[in-house]
Amino acid sequence: MWFEAMLIGILCYLGALSSPWLLGLTGGWYILSRPLVSGMLVGAILGDVQTGIIIGVAVQAVYIAMVTPGGSMPADLNFVAFPAIALGILSGKGPEVAVALAATIGIMGTVLFNAMMVLNSYWNHRADAAVEKGDERGIYLNSAIWPQVTNFLLRFIPTFTAVFFGARYINAFMDSLPGGVLTTMNVVGGILPAVGIAILLKQIIKSYSMLIYFLVGFICIVFLKLNMVALVMVGALLALIHYNYKPEPQAATVQATPQADDEDEF
Repeated sequence: MWFEAMLIGILCYLGALSSPWLLGLTGGWYILSRPLVSGMLVGAILGDVQTGIIIGVAVQAVYIAMVTPGGSMPADLNFVAFPAIALGILSGKGPEVAVALAATIGIMGTVLFNAMMVLNSYWNHRADAAVEKGDERGIYLNSAIWPQVTNFLLRFIPTFTAVFFGARYINAFMDSLPGGVLTTMNVVGGILPAVGIAILLKQIIKSYSMLIYFLVGFICIVFLKLNMVALVMVGALLALIHYNYKPEPQAATVQATPQADDEDEF
């Protein structure tokens, strides 16, 4: 199990927000750290791709509307994507429990993210001192090497520890929890994806009348049992109707009111 834990730890580092290796943010943070992608990769490493994808989809729905302006994060999606999903697969308790675990570990991950920011400020001060001394090697080490070493240790060690030891104890730990705790985790885990979708709709919908299209898609999936190909065709038809056949906005016409002419009164 140590080899699988090591691979997941390396992927966690490669998908970190400050990792430059996979085309920077493009290949790391915006691709590798998406729960849908990481769920497939972690599932392949742990030998259960189907469960990994199912859990990845559920976790992705929770964080689908999360943004990180200026590095400010309500939850560390990188820890959600790797150690949390790995523990969710190893627990064997279903996607609902995995979502609850992911939400908890993601919030805890912000502590390590802030710790990395504090340590990086230390390396920045050392780099400034190297600039004043004209030490090119010191500038390179303190601006490129040591920050990445810090980032690697803060990503790899917690992930490796959680997966390696979690594989041994997660099942016994989950079975030892009272039934009420597991029920609560199932309920909360089932609600969180709906919360993520609601936040996304709040951001992208300008008029509440647009919610009718979301409800049409919901009806097509739940009641009509349409597959994704049919749903895409229905969505394309609705988009065509909305953008090509909607009535043009009426221009405000100002009607000139006749003004009384004082000369006509005489």
